[in-house]
Amino acid sequence: MKLSDLLTFDDIVIQCHDNPDADALASGFALLWYLKKQGKKARFIYRGRNKISKSNLLIMVQKLEIPVSYVPDMNEKPKLLVTVDCQYGQKNVTLTDADNIAVIDHHRSSGEKRKMSEIRSSIGSCATIIWDMIRSEGLDISADILLSTALYYGLYTDTNKLSEISHPLDRDMRDSLIINKSLITEMSNSSISLDELKITGRAILDYEYHGKNKTLLIRADQCDPNILGVISDFSLETVGVDICVAWYVSPQEIKFSVRSCNKEIHANELASFLADGIGGGGGHITKAGGSIRPERLAGVNDDDENGLEGAVRDEFNKRLDDYFSMYRVIYAKDTVLDVPDMKTYEKLPQLLGYVKLTDIFPVNTMVEIRTLEGDINIRADEDIFLMIGIEGEIYPITKKKLESSYEKSGEPYRETFEYEPSIRDVVTGEKKKILAFAKSVMSTGSVRIFAKPLDEHVKLFTAWDEEKYYSGEPGDYIAVREDDPHDIYIINKRLFPRLYREVKN
Repeated sequence: MKLSDLLTFDDIVIQCHDNPDADALASGFALLWYLKKQGKKARFIYRGRNKISKSNLLIMVQKLEIPVSYVPDMNEKPKLLVTVDCQYGQKNVTLTDADNIAVIDHHRSSGEKRKMSEIRSSIGSCATIIWDMIRSEGLDISADILLSTALYYGLYTDTNKLSEISHPLDRDMRDSLIINKSLITEMSNSSISLDELKITGRAILDYEYHGKNKTLLIRADQCDPNILGVISDFSLETVGVDICVAWYVSPQEIKFSVRSCNKEIHANELASFLADGIGGGGGHITKAGGSIRPERLAGVNDDDENGLEGAVRDEFNKRLDDYFSMYRVIYAKDTVLDVPDMKTYEKLPQLLGYVKLTDIFPVNTMVEIRTLEGDINIRADEDIFLMIGIEGEIYPITKKKLESSYEKSGEPYRETFEYEPSIRDVVTGEKKKILAFAKSVMSTGSVRIFAKPLDEHVKLFTAWDEEKYYSGEPGDYIAVREDDPHDIYIINKRLFPRLYREVKN
């Protein structure tokens, strides 16, 4: 769906969920801004039993001049109702009758797929989605500091102070907005009430510790999701604790926060594993979080909060046990694979892209490369190139390995991907598109690999990066270059037959 699809309607109401949070307020504010720019008559409302009362949200509405109205009783029937940061028919959204319904949300789809909908569950905030949709319509919001600050604060609060950002679009919005920093600080310092301070204390006292895996599991009463981050951040400083999972139950969702100080356990991977099939999770290597839909927990009546809490605890304990027992950790620099047990492969002729880092930024420039898989930090060097894979994945390669494995064509590399990778000077903030500098190469097949399918889950620390591992699951391939016994890597099972063919002896 495009925002311009909404412009065929004149009487438009924007509704966020009952008891709105900062992301809901920012999302509705941004959509209202867009519609009014297009000359449309629109209103922004919320319903339910309670008016906004949290100090940070009252500051947000007042100082950012968000024109949101509390409408507990809705008598008129608009031509178009747009729900933001929620989905029509959910329990946390008072039902409003309308001739037409549109939905913009970042939570998992919970029911009927509507014709007019934009649901992106991989995005950290609904504010990011609407920012991206406005940008796609050719409008620039950067000059509006009130709206920019609202969008930033929506993302800030929904990703636990930006610690749980996983999608590059969230990072793009964060980096592009011009905001009132002092107001962000004021709102942030007004987000915890005395009652929530008590919630924090009670939760920490009522912990569940698993010594074998140095893990704390902490249940909190329902609170602002950021409180979970406060609880888990503090708890992780405890001696003998490497992992902390803090969580609470509400009738609408189970929110949880994950922290890790063990480099062999990425918080974002663990968060995704805890929510797999029943919700969504993600974030950074050390800080992550997610949510679970109560109705997706088998055999649980989500109206029974006590039963639901027990089911969540049991589910987390089971999944944590499964996660810790399923992986074998490999450090490539200390490992030599048993190649007689592996088959020999060569690369298929494949048109790929490459970029010389110093063609973009001068030697010794510290740069941040933004991709769908995450950010990569590296220093520009004459010997370092970037390869662009068949799905837009980016990985560094030395000049020697590039020239031994690929044949340069000198032609521009022209491909489109789900997310176009970019590169930024860390010091100056100057940002450029990688594909604008990319040239084409063809794999030569001159360098062979030994490879075999994995029969277990693996975490691989490559020889060039001992801080971040690459995960492989059964069916993926573990491979090593014929000319370098420590150049070991994981190849996705879906991509392997598109990249390699077996060499028959």
